[in-house]
Amino acid sequence: MCAQPVPDWLIPPTRGFRAEDLDTLPDLPPHTELIDGSLVLMSPQMGFHSVLLDLVTAGLRSTVPHHYRVRREMTVTLGPRQRPEPDVIVVDTGAVDNRQSTFPPKAVALAVEVVSPESVERDRHRKPQLYAEAGIPHFWRVERNDNAPVVYVYELDPAKACYVPTGIHHERLKVELPYPIDIDLTEVERL
Repeated sequence: MCAQPVPDWLIPPTRGFRAEDLDTLPDLPPHTELIDGSLVLMSPQMGFHSVLLDLVTAGLRSTVPHHYRVRREMTVTLGPRQRPEPDVIVVDTGAVDNRQSTFPPKAVALAVEVVSPESVERDRHRKPQLYAEAGIPHFWRVERNDNAPVVYVYELDPAKACYVPTGIHHERLKVELPYPIDIDLTEVERL
């Protein structure tokens, strides 16, 4: 079997890829992120990841106030070389335009990452660092622990531009910020 040539779009320019390149590269796979000027191609989702994503999205939407909207798998342009794609975001209603492919960080109230085996380092370390430096006030990291979800909730310390933990939630996620949210995490067993 002969090796296939690398597609031209996969070869980075000398300067690295830029945020706007995600909208113009031909044949770019869905859910491609830009981290530190490099393209990050997503692995296929596992069933548990997909179910957790559905559960969190539905829980956020069930009580979302009129000034926010919940979006799945859309990028946030944090800088010229940073355009990650959180699994779920809560954004200001005024920033929503159904023709857009990305949001500015100032419009994002909450970024949520559901950790997959291939994304552990990015979701636990690099992406929260980028979100905090961009001023996104709230971050959740959702992980699988013994076939059950665990949600790690963080709030931005603006003086240090880093997140501080505010809670670890196992069976129920109940928080007041960025708005009152109550998600029964045991529902994952029924989905």
